[in-house]
Amino acid sequence: MHANKTSPAKQKEGRDISVDMYPFIRKYKDGSIERFLRSPFVLASPDQGGNRGVATRDVVVDKATGVSVRLFLPSRAADTAGRNRLPLVIYVHGGSFCTESSFGRTYHRYATSLAASAGALVVSVEYRLAPEFPRPAAYDDAWAALQWAASSSDPWP
Repeated sequence: MHANKTSPAKQKEGRDISVDMYPFIRKYKDGSIERFLRSPFVLASPDQGGNRGVATRDVVVDKATGVSVRLFLPSRAADTAGRNRLPLVIYVHGGSFCTESSFGRTYHRYATSLAASAGALVVSVEYRLAPEFPRPAAYDDAWAALQWAASSSDPWP
């Protein structure tokens, strides 16, 4: 599906459209953004029972920008690892850096599955979205998450 499948209108509800990349995103001349791809928000939970044996937790990694990550800790792997550290996966969700969220159902489920299957601690980056935060903001956010994870003796505090 191409982003060029735009609505023929140059206006929507009296608002002038400046960029129309329907069915993904639409930007209006007043600067507001409308995102069409959204997955329902999922709360993080330390309860592993209903989450394939994976506990989740949200952590702000950069207070200046508000960038956060969702951690996915597979309990079985953590129990058997003992004193050894688990493998670490830094996960940057899809959405072309302009849609979706690490906290949405689609990517939450994927990262849960990845953590459970790989027996690894997954750090899923909740990066800032374009066009409000143009490139390289999402790359900077992923880099901040990687640096945070690498500098922490235990990213699951």
